[in-house]
Amino acid sequence: MYTLYYSPGACSLSPHIVLHESGLPFQAIPAPTKTKQLPDGSDYRRINPLGYVPLLQLPDGQTLTEGTVIAQYIADQVPALGLAPAAGTMARYRLMEWMSFISTELHKGGFTPLFNPAANDDFKAASRERLATRFAHVEAALADRAFLLGDTFTVADAYLFVVTGWTRPTGIDLTPWPRIVAFRARVAARPAVQAALKAEGLG
Repeated sequence: MYTLYYSPGACSLSPHIVLHESGLPFQAIPAPTKTKQLPDGSDYRRINPLGYVPLLQLPDGQTLTEGTVIAQYIADQVPALGLAPAAGTMARYRLMEWMSFISTELHKGGFTPLFNPAANDDFKAASRERLATRFAHVEAALADRAFLLGDTFTVADAYLFVVTGWTRPTGIDLTPWPRIVAFRARVAARPAVQAALKAEGLG
């Protein structure tokens, strides 16, 4: 049994979706980013000293952190599903390229400042401009494909879906990028995505 520690709506939603896609047996335990308090009252930092999510506990007791790593690990447990291309292939490096782009250019470089109450208005405005150029890049990539790597849903799509969902709480209008809007609709319709959203109280 795998155990995923998550915070509702945070980046941990991505591996949560991937776990539902995988069909692997797992339990999901909320570890709110603000309180760090688990449902049993214990401090999440006893499990992850850094205090952030996600964290995946493996059946043998080992743990993995970092969402991009966790998602690819899960995908590799069920290779027949195609959630990630085979290791060592050029397609896998394309997946890793997208995962890195989403993590650095959208997640940390774009959205994180918008959620930071200490960030001033100028910094937030610059972050919004940065996101607009990055959204344009994603929009262009989706011109001839349903998902980031082609016609097959992968872990990169789960991550992109989660991060672009943060446009709602940050007040960013996605209508200038209609392919991203259509992409989000396609991903949102997947049963695994609906299950993960429902489990986190988001759908």
